[in-house]
Amino acid sequence: MTTAGSAIRITTLGRATPVTFAATELAGYLARLTATPPATPVPEEPPVRDATGLRLGTFADFGVDLRPWPAVRQPEWDDAIYIETAGAAGIIAGSNPRSVLLAAYRYLTELGCRWVRPGPDGARLPRIDLAARAVRVAEAAAHRHRGICIEGAVGYAHVRDLVDWAPKVGLNAYFIQFREAYTFFERWHSHRLNPLLAPEPFSVERARALRDRLVEEIGRRGLVLHDVGHGWTCEPLGIPGLGWEYPAPPVPPAAERYLAEVDGRRALWGGIPLNTQLCYSNPAVRALMVEDIAAYARAHPEVDILHVWLADGWNNHCECAGCRQARPADWYVLLLNELDARLTAAGSPARIAFLIYVDLLWPPETARLRNPDRFILMFAPISRTYSRAFTGAGPAAGATLPPYERNRIELPRSVEGNVAFLRAWQGLFRGDSFDYDYHLMWDHYADPGGVAVAEVLCQDLRGLAALGLDGLVSCQVQRAFFPTGLAMAVLGRALWDRAPDFGAIAEDSFRAAFGADGPACLAYCAELSRLFDPPYLRGEKPRHDPAVAASYARLPAAIAAFRPVIRRNLGAADPCHARSWRYLDAHADVCLLLAEALQHRVAGDDEAALRAWAATQRFVQERERDLHPVFDVYEFLFVLDRFFTRGSFHPAAS
Repeated sequence: MTTAGSAIRITTLGRATPVTFAATELAGYLARLTATPPATPVPEEPPVRDATGLRLGTFADFGVDLRPWPAVRQPEWDDAIYIETAGAAGIIAGSNPRSVLLAAYRYLTELGCRWVRPGPDGARLPRIDLAARAVRVAEAAAHRHRGICIEGAVGYAHVRDLVDWAPKVGLNAYFIQFREAYTFFERWHSHRLNPLLAPEPFSVERARALRDRLVEEIGRRGLVLHDVGHGWTCEPLGIPGLGWEYPAPPVPPAAERYLAEVDGRRALWGGIPLNTQLCYSNPAVRALMVEDIAAYARAHPEVDILHVWLADGWNNHCECAGCRQARPADWYVLLLNELDARLTAAGSPARIAFLIYVDLLWPPETARLRNPDRFILMFAPISRTYSRAFTGAGPAAGATLPPYERNRIELPRSVEGNVAFLRAWQGLFRGDSFDYDYHLMWDHYADPGGVAVAEVLCQDLRGLAALGLDGLVSCQVQRAFFPTGLAMAVLGRALWDRAPDFGAIAEDSFRAAFGADGPACLAYCAELSRLFDPPYLRGEKPRHDPAVAASYARLPAAIAAFRPVIRRNLGAADPCHARSWRYLDAHADVCLLLAEALQHRVAGDDEAALRAWAATQRFVQERERDLHPVFDVYEFLFVLDRFFTRGSFHPAAS
């Protein structure tokens, strides 16, 4: 029990950094919720059976017989929480130090806190009488892998704030692509696609420094750290692989013989090192890659899951006589086995994520992983449609796949087609696995209302277990909160819950963000999702469609009808609500401009469509300083410009 004006007693068992961080976070938030002085957490050493106050620690710290802890398979990987409190006393515990932090945030959530978006104005914090509150939760997460991968354009603060936000909604992992994530940081600092902002100097060295700071923030929270993925097919040859948009340096003469031979030439594929496969049948190529990967693992023991991918792109594999003897997946598995042997000899515990993606969707014909426990299968269905969820799309194991034709493949668009490839791989590998998906990378720009894509995401997450996948890492822009964070709320809740209810998540999310008018706002955003017709923007309907034209013609009236609700809430007393309404007001302006461009396009007036699209571009460029915490202007312009100028919304569909 705490008296008015007194600090709440908080103690920690053990000295794990995420546990002490959880105690500090809990103390700060409880002080704000109860208007009491912030507590100074203290270690409880040794544990005291009848200690008072709020006590934080792992199940092992408290003792295996103290409570009926939720069961997990592997405590270091699997998250479970146990909360039993009355007033300002009780237990907040987890299956591992990271889970203790998740439990602390879940306790605050049960007290009424909501995490609407990253940043200081993103938390909805009520005033409460803690003495009258009791909380009892005992749960294990539905899925092991619950993470976000860096993409888009980012400043350090954007990523730091997202890493801070992620465990508040139950996420447990973060993936830093490349060795230093240079391309994502550089896009922001150079202000690519926004000539109204002056570019800032940026270097690889600075990217590495930011990456190291980010790793510290990830470690402070005990999040699972995923790393690299791209670059293993060029960096070992002395060719930088910083991103897709940079001029390629000359290929070192000694390295040219290691590049894939396509159409009789060994050269950079399209001039892009990251898209250039190598001659994987050549033992010297695999030895170079294995040595580089093993050296990186040795130098970065902080990495929990190291991603080992081949080059990006498709239909770019080596056509030499040696490589033609087997599928790319056979050479890939051979490389992975050689890497495993090297890591085993070095005593490295590194887990390796391998991906089934583009050409690698076709499983190996003869090669098999010799040590499955080291590996995690990552299913990356980049070409799938998001007009339908994977739920109910699983064909029977052994379904016939299209024949593999080297450098002549067509990527599957349907959910059934993608799942068929997953099932084929699962017939060969039954180990740990997760979905690596792109709902919030490009596709959410096809749904300005944000409700339809969030519902498909929820259905996909609900169906992961039926697909034999133990979670999802979302490859996405970091600023996916414009106009709301509904899809991000779904990501956290539906990866934790075993039977997520989309309607309940949506209602809770909109009330937290917008207050009393949250339900009306949800209905408005759902109407925007319907009228913008995401399948049309995905290229799944005819370019000139009268039904779609009629839908777009109704958008201005729908926006105008809701404007009075937006305007009367702009001065909301709660700062979180006020900021949400201001973002929604700017979003309405963007939607009006975009609707005009789409009306012209669907009517066949491409010249007028481009003029209206240029006005849309100009508006978001002018407003980027205000909108950047929640809206990735670079990625929005990159994606939709493809739609208006090339007719292709999804980069993987071209």
